[in-house]
Amino acid sequence: MRTRYHLIFLLNILLMNLNSANAQNFEVGKKIFFENCSVCHKGGNNIILPEKNLRKETLRTNGMNSETAIMYQVTNGKNGMPAFGGRLSENDIHSVAIYVLDQAEKDFKNDL
Repeated sequence: MRTRYHLIFLLNILLMNLNSANAQNFEVGKKIFFENCSVCHKGGNNIILPEKNLRKETLRTNGMNSETAIMYQVTNGKNGMPAFGGRLSENDIHSVAIYVLDQAEKDFKNDL
């Protein structure tokens, strides 16, 4: 019985650390997005190719609705989007992906 309580205690600590890490990644992603992406993607829009915006349905339709897909796009660029792989770290790009997916779920209402 005691072992079970220790396991539950350790799982709670792990979950708290994961939530804290996700919150930090979100804030880092938000900052990087505003510094590098919002020029073209303010409010989830796309000023170069409007049909390639960051809205939830558009991301899904274009197969860009995962962290991996967004990270690939940000790292390598495509069409009018420059590659950020040489400018941002992999962790920073991951944080941007987390932020974009979160905001897409909220229709970028907090990004204006």
